[in-house]
Parts: sequence; C-alpha cells; structure tokens
Amino acid sequence: MELLERLVTLFAENGYLAVFIALLLCGGGLPLPEDITLVAGGVISGLGYGSVHVMVGVGMAGVLVGDAGMFLLGHHYGARILQWRLVARVLTPGRYAKVQEKFEHYGNRLMFIARFLPGMRTAVFITAGSTHRVSFLRFLLLDGLAALISVPIWVYLGYLGADNHEWLAMWIHRGQNGLWVVGGLVLAVTLALWWRHKRRLACESGSR
Repeated sequence: MELLERLVTLFAENGYLAVFIALLLCGGGLPLPEDITLVAGGVISGLGYGSVHVMVGVGMAGVLVGDAGMFLLGHHYGARILQWRLVARVLTPGRYAKVQEKFEHYGNRLMFIARFLPGMRTAVFITAGSTHRVSFLRFLLLDGLAALISVPIWVYLGYLGADNHEWLAMWIHRGQNGLWVVGGLVLAVTLALWWRHKRRLACESGSR
C-alpha cells in the first residue's frame, strides 16, 4: 500500500496528466504495476480531486496509447528492438522466442489474454508488432476489448475504497488474483474452441 499512497499523493498534486503519463510508462515496461496505478487514479477521484468517469477515460487512453506504442515499435524495428538496452530488460531473446511460440498455439487471441497477465503485456505487444502477423487495427480492437474489462474495474475499485484503505487492500489482492483467474478461463475457452475447430475440420476432411 506504500506505493499506492505515493501515487495518490503524486496524482492528487498533478491530476489526470500524471495518471496518463504513469500509464504510458507502465506500457513501456517500467516496473510500476498498472493495476495499482489505475486504483490510485480511482482513489483521487473518490477524494474529490477529479471525476471518476473522466478517470476511466484517462485510464483507457493511457493504457491503449502505451500498448500501441510498444506494438508499433516492434512493428517498425522487428527483432532489432531486442538489441535496445531498455527493451532487453523486459524482452530477452529467450522470452521473445517463447512468446512467438505462444502465438503459434493461441494466435492473435494472446493479445487479449495478455492484458490479464501482469508482466507479460509488454513482451507480448512488442512481439505481436515485430512478427507482422496482425494488423494494428486488430491489435487495438483486441487490446481495447480487454481494457474495457480491466480498466473500469480498477478505477472504480479505487473510487469506492478511497476512504477505507483496509477494504481497498483486501479487494486489490482479490482483484489481482481474479484477473489471473479470468486470464486462465479465457485461455481455457480459447483452447477448447481451437480444439473443437480442429476436430471439426478433421471430421470434414475424413468424410470426403
């Protein structure tokens, strides 16, 4: 909660712009939890430093612009981006290969799932851009749909718990675990649909 309190102080003094910039840095791989940043934005709204509905909009904008920046950097520079010192801390050659392998298994749906997997987002988005396997608009659609779930949850949670830090800490912990569960469920459904599709294709080819 110490990090949350520091962010609340920073955001209360600097407003929406500070929240937006912090989320850009989260998208760039800075070791700053995106969920805590969004909660802090909700808390200052609950304390009267802004509108919670505007904060959701600012959160969506910061998240999507940050993610899009990583995707476009990967798209423009390709595998060469792995040579950048800052990127190499987040995406090693070994991790890059593993993410590429996951794209082979899960396809573009991995970009939706990544939003619910802290620590994976930046690596997945850079790799998605560098592989040139998905258009920017499709990336933005998948990432945007996932953000429509995660961003309002964290911002409104901070808003509702602005005056009760013990309650807020409990629900942050539950929410973090819950997002892993959501990500796991999405992954399970994706695999089930993929397996069903493959089985149907095999049946159709066998009946010819």
